[in-house]
Amino acid sequence: MTLDPDVAQLLEAARAAGAPPFESLTPDEARATYTQMRANSDLPRTDSAASEDFEIDGPHGVIPVRLYRPKGAGDSRLPILIYFHGGGWLLGDLESHDGVCRHLAHGASCAVLSVDYRLAPENKFPKAVDDAFAAVSWVRDSADKLNVTPERIGVAGDSAGGNLAAAVCQIARDAGGPPIKYQLLLYPALDFAMDTESHSDFADGYFLTRNSMIWFRDHYLRSSEDKADFRASPLCAESLAGLPPACVVTAEYDPLRDEGEAYAHRLARDSNVPITLWRVPGQIHGFLPMGKVIKAAQPALDKIARILKIGLSEGEDT
Repeated sequence: MTLDPDVAQLLEAARAAGAPPFESLTPDEARATYTQMRANSDLPRTDSAASEDFEIDGPHGVIPVRLYRPKGAGDSRLPILIYFHGGGWLLGDLESHDGVCRHLAHGASCAVLSVDYRLAPENKFPKAVDDAFAAVSWVRDSADKLNVTPERIGVAGDSAGGNLAAAVCQIARDAGGPPIKYQLLLYPALDFAMDTESHSDFADGYFLTRNSMIWFRDHYLRSSEDKADFRASPLCAESLAGLPPACVVTAEYDPLRDEGEAYAHRLARDSNVPITLWRVPGQIHGFLPMGKVIKAAQPALDKIARILKIGLSEGEDT
């Protein structure tokens, strides 16, 4: 496949504008740049889901969250998806992925809890993981209050958020709970070794670069020893047995593509559970929220929502 024409146009416009790479910026400058990028590429907010912002307790202090319920759900008891946003463990917040969360809530007929976990470099690994697991535990304990079904909890995230979702599934398995029914990993970062063929083939020129990944890694991890910790590199886990069914979405022109696909194959082999692996042709890392400039993003989110709806309802008592 060749690059999606919308993607090719977007990359050319970024080159022509001389957009600075993240690694040339301070974290605060990178956050401002990322916020502007999102504003330029996201579709306008819709009323497809109602939302409420509040805080929950975590091991390092309060964690801001946003709860979505699809429009028209009324008092129905819903499955719930806990969503961790992408942004290299340094960028992003409840606003940056609001559109994605609304889309998934509406399309999958589920509640969504978006988690504003602690960011590096102010909060190094494993604080983001701790916040993520605390959010899942809180949802399990607060199911009645949230009017959701505790047996139908899913976790999801894109990029760094997919890293957190995968790590949380492994932590929950080892801790004996909370039970997680489904995991949705969207072009996830799963191995800080960064030694795959896709890391080499797409090291530069396709939005997420190798140098940016190194910059994110060095801000997030405390030392090089953290790279092999399964909470930082879920692909390094000794076994993926006992993990929930998953949908893993990768992008053809993404340096993280091969590690996501390797994780999906290991999940299928070790856990012997249903795995959906979808490599989206012609796309780059981070394309899903860019519906304003990449026409293929919204149909892809529609398909992901349908897969998620089945994953959260499979085996449901009728």
